[in-house]
Amino acid sequence: MIIPGWGQITNRQIWKVPIVYGLLGGLAWYSMDLTKRYHDYRAAYYNLNSETDDDMRFGPTPDYIPESANLQELKSIRNTYRNRRDMVYIGIGLAYGLNVIDAYVFAHMRSFDVSEDLSMKTRIKPSVMAQATPGFTLSIDLITK
Repeated sequence: MIIPGWGQITNRQIWKVPIVYGLLGGLAWYSMDLTKRYHDYRAAYYNLNSETDDDMRFGPTPDYIPESANLQELKSIRNTYRNRRDMVYIGIGLAYGLNVIDAYVFAHMRSFDVSEDLSMKTRIKPSVMAQATPGFTLSIDLITK
C-alpha cells in the first residue's frame, strides 16, 4: 500500500502501473503549478493592498502582475487558485485510494473461476419438512465440465 502500483505488479497487471504513475504524477505537477500561482497572487494581493503592512512577508510581487491590478480581482484569482489546488489534493487522495482498492479487489478475485466450462445442475424434489409439513428441496450444484 505504501508504494503506488506495487499491488498491480504483484497481481501481474503491469500495464496499469504507467496509468497509476501518470495520474498521480500529473495531479502532483498540477498541484505544484497551482500552489506557485496561488503564492504569486497572494503576494501580489498583500503587497499592493494599502491596508496591509508593506513588509513583503509573502515575497515580491511577480513581474507578470501589473502594479495597477484591481485588488478584488487579485483576491478572487488567489482564492480560485487555492480552491483548485485543494480540489487537486482531494483528487490525488482519490486516485491513490482507487489504486489501492483496485489491487486489493483483484488480489481477492484472482482465484474466482470465470472460465467458459462452468455449468449449474439444479434438482427440485418433494420432501417432508419440520413438523411433518410437505415442502420442496432445491439443490444447486456448480460443476465444471
